[in-house]
Amino acid sequence: MSVELHDLIKANLNLYAVLQNLEELVRLDDEMAAKTERWDVVIQFSVNHGPHAYLVFRDGVCTHEKGRHDSPHITLFFTSPRHFNAMFDGKAKPIPLKGFTRLGFLSREFAPLTDRLAYYLKPEPARFSDPAFLKTNTILTLHTAAFAAAELAALEPESRGLGAHMGQGVLLIEVLPEGPYAALSVENGTVSVTKERAERPRSKMSFKNLQVANDLLHGRVDSFSAVVRGDILLRGYMPLLDNANLILDRVRLYLS
Repeated sequence: MSVELHDLIKANLNLYAVLQNLEELVRLDDEMAAKTERWDVVIQFSVNHGPHAYLVFRDGVCTHEKGRHDSPHITLFFTSPRHFNAMFDGKAKPIPLKGFTRLGFLSREFAPLTDRLAYYLKPEPARFSDPAFLKTNTILTLHTAAFAAAELAALEPESRGLGAHMGQGVLLIEVLPEGPYAALSVENGTVSVTKERAERPRSKMSFKNLQVANDLLHGRVDSFSAVVRGDILLRGYMPLLDNANLILDRVRLYLS
């Protein structure tokens, strides 16, 4: 794989799989909910020769959407996928094309929000002893993995090949007894994702509880042993399950 393709894939994962977690962060974290409850702003992210998405903060809700907004308040431009990835690694800054009067907002208000996201997604091990932190980390990590899998199935040659053998239908990934959920819908090799509990999935991957899901998502235990112990239940159409699992395993090659 070329360096350019690797950079493009990672940029898509960062923008479409990682950044979309701000939707849930604003809902789950009381401090961030209070911080953003009065925001009314649209932030556009545009990557030259790469992905585009925007965030809408309004009425205490954050919405992440792919594509270009008609009239964003702030537009952040990146010269390449590598430039965008460097920003995620804290080694570069975006180029503001619109919203110069709101640059203070970006540094004083928006930056703490993304810092809080990193707090949950790149945690110190000791934080997992807090049940509230464990729950939030599990939700964000599961959603990151699911949305990243959809991007890999679209862009990465190896994952595209796996996606072609998944068949048709919906794979529901659920953490018992009350979620979180991620539903991967496959149609003609194209994978889309929702955060809802699909009512009639063709396949199911059910984690026994939040701790089991968190251990699996972070690679602390292997999935085979978890299945043998009954900590993970796999049901339904196996090609969908098997190939989705193989794609999910590849997420760590780009996000760690």
